[in-house]
Amino acid sequence: MRVLSIDGGGIRGIVPAVVLAAVEARTGRPIHALFDLVAGTSTGGIIACGLVAPEPRSAQQLVELYRDHGPRIFRRSLWQRVVSADGLADARHDPEPLRAVLHDYLGDAWLSQTRTRLLATSYDLQAREPYFFKSWRVADEPARELPLRTVAQATAAAPTYFPPVRVPRPGAEHDLALVDGGVFANNPAMCAYAEAVRLAPGEPVSILSLGTGRQTREMPYARAVHWGLVEWARPIIDVVFDGVADTVDYQLRQLIGDDYTRLQCRLLGASDALDDASAGNIAALVHLAEQLVAAESARIDSLCEALVR
Repeated sequence: MRVLSIDGGGIRGIVPAVVLAAVEARTGRPIHALFDLVAGTSTGGIIACGLVAPEPRSAQQLVELYRDHGPRIFRRSLWQRVVSADGLADARHDPEPLRAVLHDYLGDAWLSQTRTRLLATSYDLQAREPYFFKSWRVADEPARELPLRTVAQATAAAPTYFPPVRVPRPGAEHDLALVDGGVFANNPAMCAYAEAVRLAPGEPVSILSLGTGRQTREMPYARAVHWGLVEWARPIIDVVFDGVADTVDYQLRQLIGDDYTRLQCRLLGASDALDDASAGNIAALVHLAEQLVAAESARIDSLCEALVR
């Protein structure tokens, strides 16, 4: 079973989008035709939804989504800064621009209509447990059916950046209150591996895992030792997201070895902030992604050959 996994990372999602555009260009095929399962968390979930939608978006179109709409999604008005106390008393960003962009890109498509299997991660605050969107489960459990745009918004509702997404469930004990799956699976490749083994027992599993850039900012002991709740509020999100992604990378390297390909870059010369959608930072992220494609060209060629074989 061929699996694609895409990390979370906010505006840094433009990095895996550029890599996937290179894969589509080299194979001459859309991503949904190359993989049996596409998994994503947060911004990676948005990309995954776009790639496997009933009217799929090309990876290059998703690059343009970040470039054209990123500044709108992550724009912070003076009013938003004031009412949120700069993100301490409320979410940093108004969710309406993201909701509008997702509606434009995904329309009225449903989770059950994806071109290939889709797995997206989220976390239910009400039940205090992970919640997985699985396109193939809807046939047996119709209550899991949701608009694809709702799936994309829920998986990307990063705490402190966007408010939770409420999903009504008539007749259930409670509605879903969903936040970004990055709180437990910013790199969803291990979740995808578990699903692949269950879906196709005994079959070999190959995974292409795409990162959104490794963080480079240090958190010196001399500063962190004096941090309290307020100072840790934002950095702890980065620590959790980054640590989870690296842990999954280690686990899969040990489990499946050469059948696991991880493409990742260091964020040298670009901001590691999830919401820095300035023109300069977007250009820097694209440049890093292009450097990654060039540096890993031989591995990407080998991967593409295997995918079309």
